[in-house]
Amino acid sequence: MIQVTNLTKRYGDKIALDNVSFTVDVGQVVGLLGLNGAGKSTTMNILTGYISVTDGAVFIGGYDIASEGGKAKRMIGYMPEQPVFYPEMRVDEHLDFICGLRGVYKDKHARATHIGDVCAQVGISDVQRRMIRNLSKGYRQRVGFAQAVIGRPKVIILDEPTAGLDPSQIFEMRKIIKEYGRESTVIVSSHILSEIQTVCSRVIVLNEGRVIADDASERLTGEANPAHGLRLRIKGDPESVKSALLETTGVQRVEKLDKGEPGAYDYDVYGELDCDIREAVFYSLAKAELPILTPYGSGRSLEDVFLKLTAGAGVRKETDERDI
Repeated sequence: MIQVTNLTKRYGDKIALDNVSFTVDVGQVVGLLGLNGAGKSTTMNILTGYISVTDGAVFIGGYDIASEGGKAKRMIGYMPEQPVFYPEMRVDEHLDFICGLRGVYKDKHARATHIGDVCAQVGISDVQRRMIRNLSKGYRQRVGFAQAVIGRPKVIILDEPTAGLDPSQIFEMRKIIKEYGRESTVIVSSHILSEIQTVCSRVIVLNEGRVIADDASERLTGEANPAHGLRLRIKGDPESVKSALLETTGVQRVEKLDKGEPGAYDYDVYGELDCDIREAVFYSLAKAELPILTPYGSGRSLEDVFLKLTAGAGVRKETDERDI
């Protein structure tokens, strides 16, 4: 549904995107991650046809966003980080206006039914006839999401969709995103990495305008094979712990993390792919008289993966981030 090929964007002598390529199929919810200035905003602005490319191509549903922009844009629903409204309109009036702009549901009854369905799904039926200027930030975010999904677009692009929502609203919004992701192609950009890990089946990480990771979230975090990666708090001398672990059959790599408590450290232990290292690690540490104080379970959080992938990356100037 989305095909990005060798995408490059320059602002003068600054390169915002450098030869970026990826595809997203129907029914995928994909997280777009990166530090400030990594190129996330530029990517989303190009995907929505808001800005042009310097080089490369973007196809939405087979339509070139550059030469067939009208057809491509009709397939896209976009929710910016700060949705823009006409505050003097009621919620239902605004959504009716959006239907008109998008040329969907021209029959008055069908349009009213569609708006009612969208409001119910997003949880704004109770404020449907209220003025937008009188809504809380959380309700405005939900109206922004409703605006993005008017007409049931094939591609939905969401920038910080849960900003300003309370915990219960965040939970509901995640459910809604997953539901739309069954039939549409959804791209979500968020600084809340736990949200991306919960909602998205795949993650694309940008760094300094390049794609540095593109994989299923469970593979990035090690959850696809839980026994392959372990995090443990182990009591004892760190060198002795590392030595015992690295001599264990199947263990390939050991990383010492912060000190967990007096005399004990946390470790990430990685084994060979498709190799269950749990029992071997237990017996090796027991033999060396190095007790496991806390088994944290398997895999890594997306925060761990993201920080490791972007370690040492510089943050671009804030003035650049407005465009990048």
